[in-house]
Amino acid sequence: MPRTNFKELLDAGVHFGHLKRKWNPAMAPYIFMERNGIHIIDLNKTVHKIDEAADALNSIAKSGRKILFVATKKQAKELVSEKVKEVNMPYVTERWPGGMLTNFPTIRKTVKKMKTIDKMATDGTFENMSKRERLQITRQREKLEKTFGSIIDLNRLPAALFIVDINKEHIAVAEARILNIPIFAMVDTNTNPNLVDFAIPSNDDAQDSINKIIGIMTQSIKEGLSERKALKDKEVAEKAANKAKKEAAEKAAAEKKAEAKKEVVKEVKAEEKTEAKKAPAKKTTAKK
Repeated sequence: MPRTNFKELLDAGVHFGHLKRKWNPAMAPYIFMERNGIHIIDLNKTVHKIDEAADALNSIAKSGRKILFVATKKQAKELVSEKVKEVNMPYVTERWPGGMLTNFPTIRKTVKKMKTIDKMATDGTFENMSKRERLQITRQREKLEKTFGSIIDLNRLPAALFIVDINKEHIAVAEARILNIPIFAMVDTNTNPNLVDFAIPSNDDAQDSINKIIGIMTQSIKEGLSERKALKDKEVAEKAANKAKKEAAEKAAAEKKAEAKKEVVKEVKAEEKTEAKKAPAKKTTAKK
């Protein structure tokens, strides 16, 4: 079943492309027509591409890996950060830090510096500093938070990138391509869809359009995470059931063994009693 339909996308303005003179010929397969000098995106193809991308993101989330969302343009910042926070995925909505993927170990060191400052604030180190030093470190922490705060839990390279406007985020696209990280993206009529692995032809400028597409993607991720949790719960329940079954079998075997031992002891005692009765009788016969 499709995750959205033609009417919903039409109402969100997903079909509006850029001016004809700004178009990228590589987007020709996804353009339905031209009206008043503006290209109109074929929403039937958009529906199909949304389903493809959503299914792939669902699988990645289900596997427990991270998806990094990138949207630094003004109209997408707040929308993306709000929706992505709900699924606990990393995101970049401020300036893309160059080398974030290709020089990831250095970025991790910067993130660790944030954690070190946080530790200093709680372990009493700040109390031994002058007011000026505290102020400088606090300002440094705020600056780092603005750029790296949203990726503080990203301990390894992401499994995929989701990008809003690949022209603006061309550095992120280039780094992901170097490292062969799959790229999901909203591609407008002025972009090259061949640069990404999962292209969603759509209006990447209008807030309603961005909100619609990001909403579908995050919902798909949320479903994947729920499935992962359900699978883990099932595994835990199965392990507990198997453990209980094993314990019950061991207990039954122990009880059976104890019963068998009792029977043997009982038989031995019976034999001893029989032999004890026979012994005096033999002696009496001998005297006669």
